[in-house]
Parts: sequence; C-alpha cells; structure tokens
Amino acid sequence: MILMKSKKLRIVGFMAALISVCTIGGCSFGGGEDTGKLRDLEFTVVGEAEQPDALKDVIEEKKTKPFQVSYTLGDDMYIVVGYGEQATGGYSICVNELYETDDSIVLDTTLTGPEQGEQTVDTPTYPYIVVKTENTEDKNIKFE
Repeated sequence: MILMKSKKLRIVGFMAALISVCTIGGCSFGGGEDTGKLRDLEFTVVGEAEQPDALKDVIEEKKTKPFQVSYTLGDDMYIVVGYGEQATGGYSICVNELYETDDSIVLDTTLTGPEQGEQTVDTPTYPYIVVKTENTEDKNIKFE
C-alpha cells in the first residue's frame, strides 16, 4: 500500500482505464477493525471529462497496474479503482457497495470480463472506475 499526500491527493495503491459501470447491492462484509456499517454513501460514477486534472494525471501514470486512489477536493472525494492492463476490451466494473463505518469508508467493486463470444477489440485496455462521493473527513478507505 502506498500513501502519499499532494494537494490532498491520497494514493492508496495501483491503477487502469474506464470502460462501463453497473450498480448492484446486497453484499455484507464483516471483520477487520470496523464496527459495522453506519450508512450507505450516495455516489456518482464520474467520466473522464468530469475528473479533476490532477486525478487524471495520476490515473494515466498508473493505469498499467492494478491500483486504488482517493482524491479529495473541497466537499467531494473521488475514489478510483483500476484493474491494470487487460488483453482486450469488453470489461465492465460494478460497484457492489459504498458505505461508511466508524473507522473507514468501504468500497467493493467487481471487474467483469467479456462474455464468451462477445466481440471485443484485440488491443490492451485499462479498465478503471471513478466514484465521486462526499468528503468524509480523514477516514481510511478499505477496498474489497
């Protein structure tokens, strides 16, 4: 885990590129130091045009490897999960849950590959997702 602050930029890991998104719910998590879910956090999936320039630069630098990054700007927090280089296109990323506990913010995502027989591009892609939510002080982010 890498932790770095620069203009309130916290980097917690590695990286990749945006393909598509779906949202599903109903997962439960346990363990760790967290005492349990306090509340679900509302979020928006942010496309490249709406991402802060400093965050885009970090994503571009790290996209070939898996990564997790958080970036705070005023009242907003951007959380990014990337899955590194994939051999083809056709990948999507689902946000299973985003919630707050006493100690942290928990983000659970899943990378889904192309279905068998699906037409894909034969060039490498870098799937990632950027989630924008409220700035919840200085809580750690737990990626699942």
